[in-house]
Amino acid sequence: MALISLSQVSKIYPRGTRPALDTVDLNIERGDFVFLVGASGSGKTTLLSLLLREEEATDGEIRVAGNDLRRISDRQVPQYRRSIGFVFQDYKLLNNKTVWQNVAFALEVLGTRRSAIKSLVPKVLATVGLTGKERNYPHELSGGEQQRVAIARAYVNHPQILLADEPTGNLDPTTSLGIMEVLDAINRTGTTIVMATHNEEIVNSMRKRVVELHNGKIVRDEAHGSYDSALYFPDSQVEANAVKVMESERSEAIEAAPAGGIAENVEGDAAAAVSQPDYERDEGIARLANSMHSGRTGRYGEAFAPLEDTLTWGKGLKLDEYQRAQESGSGFAPSVETTTTEGTGLSVPDVAVPEMTASEPPALAEPVESVESAGVSDPDETDASTAQQSASAEPVGPAAPPASAAVPLPPAPPAPPMPPAAARSAQNEEQQS
Repeated sequence: MALISLSQVSKIYPRGTRPALDTVDLNIERGDFVFLVGASGSGKTTLLSLLLREEEATDGEIRVAGNDLRRISDRQVPQYRRSIGFVFQDYKLLNNKTVWQNVAFALEVLGTRRSAIKSLVPKVLATVGLTGKERNYPHELSGGEQQRVAIARAYVNHPQILLADEPTGNLDPTTSLGIMEVLDAINRTGTTIVMATHNEEIVNSMRKRVVELHNGKIVRDEAHGSYDSALYFPDSQVEANAVKVMESERSEAIEAAPAGGIAENVEGDAAAAVSQPDYERDEGIARLANSMHSGRTGRYGEAFAPLEDTLTWGKGLKLDEYQRAQESGSGFAPSVETTTTEGTGLSVPDVAVPEMTASEPPALAEPVESVESAGVSDPDETDASTAQQSASAEPVGPAAPPASAAVPLPPAPPAPPMPPAAARSAQNEEQQS
């Protein structure tokens, strides 16, 4: 007899538009590893809730480890759940307890002796790779480590069945691989695992039994199956609903618009929106679907690229180096920004120039300084240096500044005119002198 058996099981919620589960038949043998796959709302979580006896089936028969779940009373549910471990997507750890205490708590509620707890907890923590984290609290752990604690808590009493609802849904691909290694090791000990997931890469890589749900019904059950979420993806249904909404909005807009040219414009715009070609409207959705569906793997490495590799400033490039790289690579001219000089109100273009320290003299002042220094030195040296400068000077035009010279600032604006009284007093002083 199968360890888990569902016969013609249906579950209908009071306000549901359709059955969450519709005449489901499923048998799971001892030691199986089963993936429950399907889109959101297909009935995966509802099926797990029925197996955990959190929900009661509307119709049908459910037997788990020899227990008829429709006939056991509420007082018998805790005893039944001792043979089942459950791993939640959001961990559900006790934040005021350490890792050791969280795992030991599952044994304490079962009445396990302290000597057995001290023996079992270190073993299960070593199984999930958390040796050395016994005294840490949940907020001190990463997401993957918290999920390992949740798995250890569910497995510490060695249940016959381990149910997992999206255990890798909040984790990155590398951490998800570690979680799947732990679950696979637990399955090899003889524990039956039923796991709900959306992850195509995990399902297609492990090649375990795959049970696919769609609209509350089992549409596929394969022993070594794969998962293609595009097969039952409701693209056509969503598109049909969208067209209906657009057509209803069009009719409402035409009815609400006044008669005349305005109504004709509204009708034309609405008709153009509805009759837009599919290849233009669905181009982005098609690209997204092609990158996500059909069992393709390796996409997570691109989706989770580190921030330092995707942003320019994360690579340590300075702005001028980035502009030069763009100019040399793509031929685009670097953008020139302007700044306002203090006290003058003039805008000066910003260009990439070498920085100058306060002790360095300006490059254009070098010839003047050499002549002035020659004036205070020996006259013979002055004549020789003057002749040498005149010989090396260009015959026509002013000398060009060196390449490393800084761009000079524009001259300051002229001083405002003097008041009339001050001007007359200045003229009188000049005449007297």
